[in-house]
Amino acid sequence: NSFLAHRYRRLARRIGKLRAIVAVSRTLLTIIWHLLTDPTQSYTDLGADYYDRHIDTTRRTQRHVRDLQALGYRVTLEPVA
Repeated sequence: NSFLAHRYRRLARRIGKLRAIVAVSRTLLTIIWHLLTDPTQSYTDLGADYYDRHIDTTRRTQRHVRDLQALGYRVTLEPVA
């Protein structure tokens, strides 16, 4: 239940398991490189909910509306009561 595990699961859904492993490995190597080059730094896990906390709901809504319009739908948004 960590940032890297959640990153792997997100990427594996989109790009496949092997490419996700390579992407997470690269992320891990970047973290290790930063830790080795600067001895004053320490690793702090961002948490499995990092992406959920940093989602801009307005941009996400606009993207989904634009995608539906590109498929030929007319979209009307109404807030839930």
